[in-house]
Order: sequence, then C-alpha cells, then structure tokens
Amino acid sequence: MTETVQPLGSIISQSTTESSKPSSTAAAATVDSARENRTAAHTHIKGLGLDEHGYAKKNEGGFVGQMEAREACGVIVDLIKSKKMSGKAILLAGAPGTGKTALALAVSQELGPKVPFCPIVGSELYSAEVKKTEALMENFRRAIGLRIKETKEVYEGEVTELTPEEAENPLGGYGKTIKHVVIGLKTSKGTKSLKLDPSIYEAIQKEHVAVGDVIYIESNTGSVKRVGRSDAYATEFDLEAEEYVPLPKGDVHKKKEIVQDITLHDLDVANARPEGGQDILSMMGQLLKPRKTDITEKLRTEVNKVVSKYIDQGVAELVPGVLFIDEVNMLDIECFTFLNKALESEIAPVVILASNRGMTTVRGAEIKSPHGVPPDLIDRLLIVRTLPYNHDESKNIILKRSKVEGLALSGEALDKLATTSMTTSLRYSLQLMSPAAVIASVDGRNQVESKDIDECLSLFLDAKRSTKVLEDTKGYL
Repeated sequence: MTETVQPLGSIISQSTTESSKPSSTAAAATVDSARENRTAAHTHIKGLGLDEHGYAKKNEGGFVGQMEAREACGVIVDLIKSKKMSGKAILLAGAPGTGKTALALAVSQELGPKVPFCPIVGSELYSAEVKKTEALMENFRRAIGLRIKETKEVYEGEVTELTPEEAENPLGGYGKTIKHVVIGLKTSKGTKSLKLDPSIYEAIQKEHVAVGDVIYIESNTGSVKRVGRSDAYATEFDLEAEEYVPLPKGDVHKKKEIVQDITLHDLDVANARPEGGQDILSMMGQLLKPRKTDITEKLRTEVNKVVSKYIDQGVAELVPGVLFIDEVNMLDIECFTFLNKALESEIAPVVILASNRGMTTVRGAEIKSPHGVPPDLIDRLLIVRTLPYNHDESKNIILKRSKVEGLALSGEALDKLATTSMTTSLRYSLQLMSPAAVIASVDGRNQVESKDIDECLSLFLDAKRSTKVLEDTKGYL
C-alpha cells in the first residue's frame, strides 16, 4: 500500500506558517537567545579564514593556527561545491580542544548562510524511545535542506488600519462574533483597503500584527506572514520589533516569488500520519492525548520521490547540509553499517566525524581500529588532523574569547592563562576567565589581574590536580 504524500506547497504552508516569522513574544526570546549566543563556545568563528588562493591566514575568521587543517577543509569545501564528495565523509582527528567542532562549523559557513548544520554527539543516539539507526536517519534528514521557489499572488504592505467588525451572535446570548476584518495596506505606490474573512483575522492575531507592521497575505491560502516593523517607526523605542524593514515597492496586490527553506525532516513530519485506528475509542484517545507521529521508511521514500519530481521541474533545489557527529567512537557497529549505507544514497548530507581517540575497540565488535571506526568506513574518509596549540596561539585565542565575552584582561593575566593552558588545557584556561572577572568586580575593578587568576587556580581544580587529589585520598570508591 502506497503512502499518500501531500502536495509540496501545502506542506510548506503547514511547516512554515507557525515558525517562519517570530511573534512579539518570540522577539523577546530572540533577544535573549542572541545574548546567549554572543558568549557561546564558537561565536567568534566566521569561516575558515582562507585567502583567494586557498591558503590559510594566520589569524582570520575567528581561527588562530591550525593552518594545514583549515587549508584541507578549504579543499573539501571546493569538492562539496563542485559536487564531488558523494559517498565520502570527513574525519577530524585530534586532541580535545584543538578546534574540531569549530572547523566543522566553519565548513558549513563557507557553504552558505542557508545551509543546514546539524551537530550531534555519538552518545545522543542511545535512547530508550527511538532506535539508534532511526535517530541517526532523523538527523540525516535534518541536515538536508530544500529551497522552494514559488510564485504566489499576495497582498503586501504596511498595515495602516486593522479593524475587526463585529456582529450579533446568530446563536443568541450576549457574545458577539467577528463578521469580517477591514485591513489597510500601504506600499510606495499607493494604499488599499481589504475586507477579509474572520479566519484571516485569527491568523493576524497569531502573528501579533499591529499597525505599522509590514505583512503579506497569500490570496490562495489566506496565510499571513509578518515580515517586520516598518522602518518609518525606526526612531521609536520599540522593544517588540525584532527587525525594521523598508516600505514594500509596487502595488499592494502583486505576484511575488517566495523562497522558503525547509529540511527533509520537516516534510517527513508534515506527512506523517497520527497513530491509532479509525474506531470511536481510538479517535477519542487521539483527541485526549498528544498526537504522535510515525515516520516510516516507506513514507520517506515517497517524500524523496516527490522532492525529486519538484527538483526535475525546477521548482525546488536540494541544499545538502552538514551533519557533524562528535565522539564518533561512541557509535557501535550497527550505526557504522547504517552510515555506510546512508552515504551511498542519492540524497545525503556532507558527514563530518570527529574523534579524539587513537587505536581503540569498535563498539559491538571484537576488533581494534583507528579512532574506533571500522576499516571499511575508514577507507571512505578524508582524514584531517588537528594539532595542539603553542603558547602564542593559545594567547591569541584567549584574547579573542575575552573580547567576545566583554572581559578586560591585563597583560600579566593573559600570560598567566596562556601558560596555564600549556600545562593543563586550553578549555580549562578559557573557563577561568569568567570567575576571575567576578572576583575582580567584587574588588571594585573592571580589569582582570594576575592575582585573580591565581585565586581561581586555587578554587577550581583542573583534571590532573583533581585526579591526584583522588589518588592521594583514601576512602573514595
């Protein structure tokens, strides 16, 4: 029996109506998440930092050092762009804290701003609810994007009027119902007043549209998209507006090419059927319980067929993203076998693996192999080595991170942290910056001094000192 797959246009409307434009409440969340992202581990990474000939600049794109690894990744980016990476994958091998995740992120940034980047850790795949291979396939689909170009009839402009007209409830009682909504839209060419259905008013409320916002309404589906706040209001102190946009050009009613980016996983979810039978008890149970979905291999095959058809027609374009699997040595032989098969499929993302292990046993098999990866998969990999940082490189990285986090370090404190990173690890030194800044602020200083770092070294142990304490102390299990 063949699974029924919805038309692509209706799927896009479903999967993007709720999530494509942030609401006013989402705007505050966006501000908060942006604030968190500014101090995330790899915020400073802006690309591989290569010149026009593919050679790595010493300090560029947020990177310091790792010249050979960056140049190798630059070659890989060129291979991906020329579509010569099919059936292959990349392995980043190196000690912890040598920039493996940063390199994977930089590769995805070099491929383009709309390319999906799906990072996972090997241990994430072990779940009681979902099979390992199922979780791996789901992440595979998340890392494959689809760019759809559609020409739609839309009403677009800045909202100048938003008036719901009420009528007496035909069922009686004291309540009133919305008969229709009058909305005024303005563009650079003129204005237009529309009388719309009450269902569109509900969509307008969901998008938290107010007078002064730029929106567009699809005439066929009635879906409403809030583009942003009109730049005519840019002088206002308006916390709700997450983005100011110019006044639309042309007529209010126009044909517009809309480009939307979704992933194959979004299409799978949109097409998945709710579980349960068609009898009364099952349907009642579905109403009371959250709707669960069951994405089968047959459904994915049908989705792939529809996607291939739209690609052939030129309506859609496949955007292979990057699937980054850290701690790849945590995967077992079942996952590796699945990876081998998935890499050979027609629709596959660029797979980047990372490992900090040498010769180690492959989980689920009695064989030892480099990096914990079976020999048959090792043959498919382009292996890129990352090297430990020297004193000057560590110093530069610590200085960059201090600027990203808005911390002022004295020269002595910077030297102390760089020297500490040589005897312990770079990550440990980076982690000491924030508590040292707290200690400095308690003393009424804005700049972190060497003595603040010394105090943090006494308060917070690194891995080597912690292990020594445990070895010297009796009574621990």
